[in-house]
Amino acid sequence: MQYRKLGNSDLEVSVITFGAWAAGGWMWGGTERSEAVKAIQASYHAGVTSIDTAPVYGQGLSEEIVGEAIKDLPRDKVQVLTKYGMRWDLAKGDLAMHSKNNAGEDIDIYKYAAKDSIIKECEDSLKRLGTDYIDLYQIHWHDKTTPIEETMEAVSQLIQQGKVRHAGVCNYDADLMREAAQYIDLVSDQVPYSMVKREIEKELVPYCIENNKSILAYSPLERGLLTGKMKPGHKFAADDHRASIHFYKDENLERVNAFLDKIKPIADTKNATLGQLVLRWTVEQPGISIALVGARDATQALQNAAAIDILLSAEEINTITAELDKLQLVK
Repeated sequence: MQYRKLGNSDLEVSVITFGAWAAGGWMWGGTERSEAVKAIQASYHAGVTSIDTAPVYGQGLSEEIVGEAIKDLPRDKVQVLTKYGMRWDLAKGDLAMHSKNNAGEDIDIYKYAAKDSIIKECEDSLKRLGTDYIDLYQIHWHDKTTPIEETMEAVSQLIQQGKVRHAGVCNYDADLMREAAQYIDLVSDQVPYSMVKREIEKELVPYCIENNKSILAYSPLERGLLTGKMKPGHKFAADDHRASIHFYKDENLERVNAFLDKIKPIADTKNATLGQLVLRWTVEQPGISIALVGARDATQALQNAAAIDILLSAEEINTITAELDKLQLVK
């Protein structure tokens, strides 16, 4: 495994970081708790020391699973990344979505990042995670109803108290990062980035490179699309959010798979899967420090971790990118 420091901090995280959204089951068609725990532990023993979660993933369940998985691991060798600012138990702030919890009950989720809410959320997360500090604390989505200054003041207070080590953001554009950076030392921005979702290369990547902020890329496999395993006619479970996203239309599945077929010979020469090749390409892109990858079980987790063992030459990276630039998807 390789490790990279976030921003100008001393926080070193594994280049492949375990993404624990699916572990919470919410929006992913449920979860198998014991398998999720084993997946996290298998990842750790393969060098994936960093785990990213959030309270809203399963309405606390993902954090509880992470807490269970790390309780017997050396805490100073694990980096816990979690978030704040999405409440399902309080109707305040900016309504983000109507959803259903894992029991199938209707819930409303709000983007809310007022100071008192963040202080409470941190205490709740620490309990669920079974720890007394969080390595990277990230606002999950921008809350238009709360001044960024107030939000970052709360996180600064938590850092002073030793409950949080470093501050990050998620889903922020360059302008929001600029504003937040006036009030706190931000080390990272966690944003969606994949071979088929590269919009951040225009403004956010240059900003982060220039200002020494790390980018944590989430959904680098585009929720399974870039593994080559999804074929036209794929059927999703009723509560799987992917069913309504344009990437998974049959026509796009055909086009993506045709692209993957073109780069598969490179994967074959490395004795690697397509998913592993995609992950390695992702963390070789300018400004991208970390790839967050989920796993349903230990086998998937070990496959993800092994992606970092692949070595790609500049010529191979350029060949992949050239093929990628020809790919056009329909909305």
